[in-house]
Amino acid sequence: MNAEPVWIKWLRRLLTVLAVLFIVAPGFWVIYAAFRPNVEIMAKPPVWISQQLTVQSFKNIFSSEPGQGGVPVGRYFVNSIVISSASTFLAMLFGMAGGYAFSRYQFKGKNALFLGLMLCRTVPGVALSLPLFILFARTGLIDTHFGLILIYLALNLPFSIWLLDGFFSQIPSDLRQAAEIDGCSAWQAFWRIEFPLAIPGIASSAIFAFLTSWNEFALASQLTRSVNSKTLPVGLLDFSSEFTLDWTGMSAMAVVIIVPALLMTFVIQRRLVSGLIAGGVKG
Repeated sequence: MNAEPVWIKWLRRLLTVLAVLFIVAPGFWVIYAAFRPNVEIMAKPPVWISQQLTVQSFKNIFSSEPGQGGVPVGRYFVNSIVISSASTFLAMLFGMAGGYAFSRYQFKGKNALFLGLMLCRTVPGVALSLPLFILFARTGLIDTHFGLILIYLALNLPFSIWLLDGFFSQIPSDLRQAAEIDGCSAWQAFWRIEFPLAIPGIASSAIFAFLTSWNEFALASQLTRSVNSKTLPVGLLDFSSEFTLDWTGMSAMAVVIIVPALLMTFVIQRRLVSGLIAGGVKG
């Protein structure tokens, strides 16, 4: 078998580096813009290399004084944490129950129900914005935490069930049967034996559910109105007006949104990868 030419290897590496740079360049540009004066960003011709880097934009977005930003970033952050955490917790609770049921039990209509859940995942959320708005307006759920939590639960549940179904299928059922022979109830066998083994898959599913809720903009922008329920992505609209756009403030707030997601991903990336590998292949 002929060895691959050296220049082919270096060409592949070069193309890989270029592809990575192309993907991460927008993110780096947003971070760079967050430390630049707005006048430089809006300048014509464009100013590519900043003459002055400053953290004033971050001070402004956390300022509550009129004319100094006035964007309640702290409140938006709390809203995002509450809504994302609650919807993720519920998605994991029902996702574990659904995934375990699909992987361990046989019942009538199982395949059709599972297919239906997966088809629900294929519907883009923004396509449901109008019927959801009408439904929420009639039920009084517009501009509430509970309304967004329900929406994000519905968005995340099909994927969570699919992933956890695949992961629970990798755990031998003999372990549960052995525990039950030793005197454990079905709940004790699950909690003491199967749940600890499923933690990587649960962590993977939880991260995806949390990030989906954390970053979602389209539905949140339609179903929220006040500071009491707006999330961070929706809060980006506060930097736009009829005639101007505060690119520096918007970029600074984008960094505030990105950093927690990056930290969470880096902290559990090993468990995330192992959970995806194990959960994506059914025995």
